[in-house]
Amino acid sequence: MTHWEYWPFNVLYIPVYPYFTWQIIKRRSYFFFTASNPSIDFGGMLGESKSAIFDIIPEQYIPFTHKLAPDADVATITQLMTVNNLQYPVILKPDVGERGWMVRKIKNDQELAAYLEEIKVDFLLQEYVDLPLELGVFYYRYPNQARGKVSSIVAKEMLFVTGDGQRTMRQLIDEKPRARFQVEELEKANDPGFFETVPAKGERVELVSIGNHCKGTKFLNANDWINEDLHQAIDQMAQEIPDFYFGRFDLRCSSIEDLRKLENFKIMELNGAGAEPGHIYQPGYPLLKAYQSIYHHIGVLSKISYLNHRRGIPYWSTKRGLAKMKEIKAYNRQKD
Repeated sequence: MTHWEYWPFNVLYIPVYPYFTWQIIKRRSYFFFTASNPSIDFGGMLGESKSAIFDIIPEQYIPFTHKLAPDADVATITQLMTVNNLQYPVILKPDVGERGWMVRKIKNDQELAAYLEEIKVDFLLQEYVDLPLELGVFYYRYPNQARGKVSSIVAKEMLFVTGDGQRTMRQLIDEKPRARFQVEELEKANDPGFFETVPAKGERVELVSIGNHCKGTKFLNANDWINEDLHQAIDQMAQEIPDFYFGRFDLRCSSIEDLRKLENFKIMELNGAGAEPGHIYQPGYPLLKAYQSIYHHIGVLSKISYLNHRRGIPYWSTKRGLAKMKEIKAYNRQKD
């Protein structure tokens, strides 16, 4: 209760809903945000296809990614991997999904078969990006301005435990609250014997390789890495994506210095209107400052949508927006 980073989304956002409602009134549209990123379905608020977004990002910025149907089999996927020079590990994730649902690092045929047994929707096979630094870089640009800016950077520390040469993995996990919350997922992802191993003293064991907060990843405020070189680099990259104005790049890079030169990095996902400035989830970050950042970004989203609307981009009608919400609910039922 005292660590608000763990509060459910609908609880955390209670004070935000009135401000969002004000933007609806101000723009005279329930779905004003659909004009924010005209090239992304629903502006990227909810229910957008990841593969469709990858289609508009220049190829040099993304890892190999291929969309598959839920009836795909192991032989088909391993053949696809061979043809495209992919080796384990690979990443599998739903084409439409959020908050880390069914995103897995797959290390062998057995894990691949288990994933195929569980997945019920279209999914992506993605090359694993083995670079040391995972970041969420928030960017926006007003349509009437030549340049955009980076407004938030979150650095992601993957969930891990450190061995002491005496305690088992299960004991180490049980004594680390952030890890203890993930026991059920860890049991799915590992053989029973994994929990009885005893890591050497000082050995760091990474438990989860997916940089998602709900999977135990620690989000760290890296806004002090923002400088003019980074503004210019991310703006250059973002403007190569058609009609993209607002969102967060989830990427891996070799270093922040290389990212400032647009070298040695890959975009793993691009989130649109529904993206959050991830730096606010650093443990101990003041709740009031977090709300200030959320309000600021909603205000920016509203203004970008309005400016696009003025230049001829229509807001989605209420009928169309409600139909999309109904479609999202139907999709979510498929996941159960």
